[in-house]
Amino acid sequence: MTATQTLYSRPEALRRVPTHYCPGCTHGTAHRLIAEVIDALGIRERTVGIAPVGCAVLAYNYFNCDFLEAAHGRAPAFATGVKRVRPDLIVFTYQGDGDLASIGMGEIVHAANRGEKFTVIFINNAIYGMTGGQMAPTTLPGQITTTCPDGRDVRQVGYPIRMSELLATLRTPAYVARGSLHEPGRILEAKRFIEKAFRYQVEDRCFALVELLSTCPTNWAMPPDVACKWLADNMIPYYPLGELKLPEESVTS
Repeated sequence: MTATQTLYSRPEALRRVPTHYCPGCTHGTAHRLIAEVIDALGIRERTVGIAPVGCAVLAYNYFNCDFLEAAHGRAPAFATGVKRVRPDLIVFTYQGDGDLASIGMGEIVHAANRGEKFTVIFINNAIYGMTGGQMAPTTLPGQITTTCPDGRDVRQVGYPIRMSELLATLRTPAYVARGSLHEPGRILEAKRFIEKAFRYQVEDRCFALVELLSTCPTNWAMPPDVACKWLADNMIPYYPLGELKLPEESVTS
């Protein structure tokens, strides 16, 4: 009789519940990576997640840890309060591009500049997902959305904002990285970035943000496999992958 070996199982930090995400959406992949990292670091019992308005508004249904709901764009303010009152907790925000890079722009920039020691998971799918596929701050030049049916015109609305590059210019020590969820190799790389970001918080070292390029097949009007290829061909050239800032490279004076 051949013995069986379990290679993969559901992380303890992830609940066994149905998902509300659209077929092919990579939010579920991001959730799994975060949950695996939480389990690997043994921090589930002291982890608090914060999700504001957006596709991940129901994230508290999926993670098996404490969770708070924030107003649109205000997750960094919530995280700042929780972490300052209870520095022993591991605090992370889970935010989309319409949330973090638009209404929450001021919140995230100042939290990073203050060096608040929490972790940010930033999902960039270049569009507003939950509210109907409108143009987001990260929508690519020429990309079609419900509010720019002829494509984003940079002469009228400017260029997409590279949030990771923007935050990496701050002098405050921080960890900033950008990964992608469109293929297995990149998913494993993204997990390494996420683990490093959480580990920096466990070590009480610095603010950390991991941007994850993600697909939105529904609002991109593409099958999931086509959406993954579109991400690779169009998003990665504008949003290059890798570690943009390490705390060792930051200055404190």
